[in-house]
Amino acid sequence: MKALVYSSPETVVYRDEPEPVLQPGDSLVRVEAVGICGSDLHAFRGHDDRRPAPLILGHEAMGIAQGGAYEGRRVVINPLVTCGMCPVCRSGRSNICVKRQIVSIAPRQGAFAEFLAIPERNMVEVPDGLSAAQAALTEPVATGWHAVAVAARVSWTALDACRVMVIGGGAIGMAVALSLRARGCADIHVAETNPLRRDTVARADIGKVLDPVSGAAIEDDFADVVIDCVGGGLTRALASAAVRPGGAIIHVGLQNSDEGLDVRKMTLHEIAFVGTYTYTMADFRETVVAMAEGRLGPLDWFEERSLADGHRAFEDLVGGRTAAAKIILKPELPS
Repeated sequence: MKALVYSSPETVVYRDEPEPVLQPGDSLVRVEAVGICGSDLHAFRGHDDRRPAPLILGHEAMGIAQGGAYEGRRVVINPLVTCGMCPVCRSGRSNICVKRQIVSIAPRQGAFAEFLAIPERNMVEVPDGLSAAQAALTEPVATGWHAVAVAARVSWTALDACRVMVIGGGAIGMAVALSLRARGCADIHVAETNPLRRDTVARADIGKVLDPVSGAAIEDDFADVVIDCVGGGLTRALASAAVRPGGAIIHVGLQNSDEGLDVRKMTLHEIAFVGTYTYTMADFRETVVAMAEGRLGPLDWFEERSLADGHRAFEDLVGGRTAAAKIILKPELPS
């Protein structure tokens, strides 16, 4: 099969690779569309020890099931392969299973390929009305959906009465903002440094768009809830300054683990800080339904490219040369 393989830092190569070897419980999916995630970019730049080269990256995938109960059906895949037996799995919080494997982290190869092996229990059928590219957005949108669900649990004020600031206007930030709107939140502010992405967020008409670098200064104690979809030292510092006393910071991004958090302010003003990781299977299924019902908007903030042209797509994302919140790679598109 053809695949896009991470071969060394800042290099992905489109080449022939063996078809996946099915593990017990796995089925085969013929990939139709797969998104480039921020974690793929992190690996591409050589910053992820969990993803050493050579490796097929990519986990935001949909395709056609080859065999099994879903034979011939369009499915989207949950890339978190969990044990199903530990206490957190049995409680429904499989996203924090300590035995989890993740598609695109060894031993599981990723979805930047013509075929992918995945347990059948990780498949969700794609409803009619969602295109292949839209369905491939399920994974990042589910991450945003879960983050907002966590925010709703920890905030002392109902989200529909909160001012919420979302840091980052990429796919996760878009997903968070759309999920907030779906829950009735009307006072949404998205902080994004890239002017192309600010334009994309503005066109989506989700809320107010802020430039945290050269725009008007964001006031201290600006928002009841801050959702950091970047997760760097600078964004944690911004979140710490912008959150109001008694508010909450929801930390989604995984850029680094350096400084930035103002623990003194958090203590003096009883500010909640909660990390949120991916989604549960229930979140994943709810997201598919919400997308199909149109509750998350037209889902048109992506750009489609050929899998064969994947290296250029990675370079454009790293260089900030695309306005799209997400680039979707398609194996069948000509280069």
